[in-house]
Amino acid sequence: MSAADEILDIVDEDDNVVGRAPRGEVYARGLRHRAVFVLARDARDRVFVHRRTAVKLVFPSLYDMFVGGVVGAGESYDDAALREAEEELGVSGLPRPVPLFTFLYESAGGPVAGSWWSRVYEVRCTLPVRPQAAEVAWYDFLPEPELERRVGPGPDGWEWAPDGLAAYERLRALRA
Repeated sequence: MSAADEILDIVDEDDNVVGRAPRGEVYARGLRHRAVFVLARDARDRVFVHRRTAVKLVFPSLYDMFVGGVVGAGESYDDAALREAEEELGVSGLPRPVPLFTFLYESAGGPVAGSWWSRVYEVRCTLPVRPQAAEVAWYDFLPEPELERRVGPGPDGWEWAPDGLAAYERLRALRA
């Protein structure tokens, strides 16, 4: 089954399930669905940052400071967070990611229209990572000041996945 064929729950403005559809249709029609974002830190408190592969359905070749993805039909946010973190980091046996907050991301248009309920998590990964080559083109664990420099404007700034950047900005505001 391709990623576009994966079945997702369609949700309303209050995050109640109102239907199901294949991911490709969800994206094409801009249907509201669910996603998880997991900030992974290593034993030295550095943040896992990666560049998405060029073949990703959403935000190809952009940087992200979260691992994660869509929540499958009938799947809980918590189960999706653990599944996505282990898949993208290429590990097994992670502790359960800790939920931090939920927000409704609304796309400003571009290649991906629509909105998705987004739950943000954090997890400590002390295992050696082996990210999936199909998902991750480049990765590193960055100290927070380096990540901040790359998020900011200017010559050192990188182009970030807009939903991950929105989640990170909310996380920074929460911790300020």
